[in-house]
Parts: sequence; C-alpha cells; structure tokens
Amino acid sequence: MGGESKDLLHGTLDLLVLRALAGEAMHGFALSKWIDDRTRGDLGIVDSALYKALNRLEDSGAVQSEWGASENNRRAKYYSLTAKGRKQLRAEVESWKHYVATVNSLIEPG
Repeated sequence: MGGESKDLLHGTLDLLVLRALAGEAMHGFALSKWIDDRTRGDLGIVDSALYKALNRLEDSGAVQSEWGASENNRRAKYYSLTAKGRKQLRAEVESWKHYVATVNSLIEPG
C-alpha cells in the first residue's frame, strides 16, 4: 500500500495546489500558507512535497512560473495556472468528489 498512498497524497496535493492557484498567482510560501490556513494545519504539508508538486505540475504544463518580487521585496518564483491546469483542476475536482462519495458509501452504516 505504500506506493498507493504516495499516489493518493500526490494527487491530493496536486489538486490543492491547482485549487489554490485558480484564484491568483502565488509564490511557494504564500501557497503553503493558503493550504495551511484552509486546512487549519491538519494536513501538515512539508515544503519539499509542495515544491515537488509544483515541479510536477509545471513539467506537465498545468502550471507556469515567473520570477517576481514578494510582498517583502524578495525575489520569488510565482506560479499560475495555464489553460491546461484549469481543465485539469475541473477534472480532478470531479474525480475527487466521486472518490469521496464512493468511500463514504463504504464507511457509512446502512
């Protein structure tokens, strides 16, 4: 099950990254904070996993990046969704909803 849980984690993290970037371009720290704020810290995403997800998504063409200045005037890489990323987000949201409904149907009594 080890590899399967990693795939599930990768898919889940990719979905969260795509969702976060649907609103606006963000640098890595802002993205990490967005996820942490919205999950109340429950997921405990480590930076290395986040940047691996960003690299994966950028390699696939779902995300693009460019250098800019952060809020405190530091050089930062900003990530944004591409058209392919928006399409992938829609597909992954539907897939996630189906997955959750299927698991719920198995664990709910009755």
